Amino acid sequence: MKTSPTNKLKIFNDPVYGFINVPDESIFDLIETSWFQRLRNIKQLGLTHLVYPGALHTRFHHAMGAMYLVTQAIEILRFKGHEITEQEALSLTQAILLHDIGHGPFSHALENVLVHDLNHEQVSELFMLQLHKQGGHNLQGAIDIFKNTHPKKALHQLVAGQLDMDRLDYLNRDSFYTGVSEGVVSWDRIIKMLNISNDQLVIDEKGIYSIEKFIISRRLMYWQVYLHKTVIAAEKLLNSILKRAKELSMAGEQLFATPALSRFLKKKFTSNDFRKDHSLLEDFALIDDYDLQASIKVWATHSDPVLRQLCSNLVNRHLFKIEIQKMPFTTEYIEEIRFRTRRQCKISEDETDYFVIDGITRNNAYDPVIGNIMILSRDGSLTDIGRASDHLNISVLSHPVEKFFLCYPKKVAEPGMAKSR
Repeated sequence: MKTSPTNKLKIFNDPVYGFINVPDESIFDLIETSWFQRLRNIKQLGLTHLVYPGALHTRFHHAMGAMYLVTQAIEILRFKGHEITEQEALSLTQAILLHDIGHGPFSHALENVLVHDLNHEQVSELFMLQLHKQGGHNLQGAIDIFKNTHPKKALHQLVAGQLDMDRLDYLNRDSFYTGVSEGVVSWDRIIKMLNISNDQLVIDEKGIYSIEKFIISRRLMYWQVYLHKTVIAAEKLLNSILKRAKELSMAGEQLFATPALSRFLKKKFTSNDFRKDHSLLEDFALIDDYDLQASIKVWATHSDPVLRQLCSNLVNRHLFKIEIQKMPFTTEYIEEIRFRTRRQCKISEDETDYFVIDGITRNNAYDPVIGNIMILSRDGSLTDIGRASDHLNISVLSHPVEKFFLCYPKKVAEPGMAKSR
């Protein structure tokens, strides 16, 4: 990668890895864009800080960490004799740096809420395409790696795969900030064990125990952090707030909001709208956690009783009660909860949907659908981690564990009702 006499090769002090170098001046230019700087204002774990108070780190932290891990992976793979050209290394670094640039406010908590049929990966791709078209940022190689159209498939697997640098960073980083030690993995050991065989990212057999720990850590972090029952309750409350705000705005109600947020509240935009009107992407880039937080504080005194109650509950951390179980809730139990909610909250049948929410949550630590983790033996043969491991029951870990949840106002709860079918 080229260097420059200008002072663009900065050093960042990261609390997880220590000092991180910016490897190329073009990377610094991407970091300096307003679209990337916006990630400083988007929490990595959404509303998880309501459960783990230290979880206030941002998507900016995560993107910088993932970038650092990719540079370490490139160094190791080159050391093992695999050719990664300077341009490929730069493109790979650009791809991992920008892989989450499409996240909306509170990250996954509002996925598909502001934009209904675009996930954050698709929005990230739109941002990358626009940055490339604007000039000054040659991102074609990064886009190819991100979309998995680059001829070297192993490069994409470092960005989005079973052993990508995204997962490796967020497990360590989220564990660090939440204080949940089960998420700590030996990231440096795993990177040193990376290899490539048949254009596939694999693990040297000496690293098998680190990979076993990695898979188990993912399973534990999902139950203890990402799918923690109180986190789910908080996210469903936030979703109800946005749904109600959009309903009122689309009906002509003037709600306090920043201009960019107001635009997305007043109309239901789709992926086709984004592709036809580039100003939508510009406005989406102006929305972060602070837009929502300020609006919710104001809406907590709004004249609409539903919006007022929902927002007041979130501002004061009066979250929904949540029940989680392995069996579906009975229709009779849900209807009884809805009836009591209508009566106690003095709301209509339709308005009850904002206060009583049921659904399914899934935890899948090892998903063979997106590719197997292959172990490279000394003789060059490849073995799936499920067969190579003498500890993991991959037949169990590769199937998602489903749990059913039901959220509703705490004052509605009564003991002794039949909940399961």
